[in-house]
Amino acid sequence: MINTIMFDFGDVFINLDKKGALEKAKSVLEVDPLEHELISVNTKYEVGGLSSDAFINYYCNRFKHLSKPQIVDLWNSIIVDFPMYRFEFIKDLATSGNYKLILLSNTNAIHIAYVKHIFAQFESFRNCFDYFYLSHEIKLRKPNLDIYQYVIQHSKTNPKNCLFIDDTKENTDAAMRLGFHTWNIDETKQDVTELFDIKRDLF
Repeated sequence: MINTIMFDFGDVFINLDKKGALEKAKSVLEVDPLEHELISVNTKYEVGGLSSDAFINYYCNRFKHLSKPQIVDLWNSIIVDFPMYRFEFIKDLATSGNYKLILLSNTNAIHIAYVKHIFAQFESFRNCFDYFYLSHEIKLRKPNLDIYQYVIQHSKTNPKNCLFIDDTKENTDAAMRLGFHTWNIDETKQDVTELFDIKRDLF
């Protein structure tokens, strides 16, 4: 029986433009494909291994034709919007008190600051969850198994009673290895608000 629901953030609640942002980055940075060093720096920032200032300074030093505001704008170009109806969905679910609610996201301080800027209800959204895990705060990231093990121990969650929703198959595959029920949501065809219709066999 499912008594816990764990959600990803990007392309579950907020809409992302991953492809567009990647193409823009390759064009603005004049690198194609993105260099391994850049990917490593991005990953390090995502797990809190770099401060925002250090992250921005790295890019400014590496790409001297770009200013700090341009770097931040480029970095945030992946974020599209946060539809209000999804906020209403999670707010209603939290109010029902029927499930323990967890958010588990690979993200970073600059992106969270931008989401707070475009979505004034962010703190109310955060308060809908019993546990709210951001990769740069807990120093772990999906799909590494240690992040799921951390959630299990910290939130006292039994994977067999938990449904994990994520748009990245690599992430849901990793969670399945530890016994979680999963929904690898296709954000182009499905919406998190359809949860109880699409996964009704679990409820």
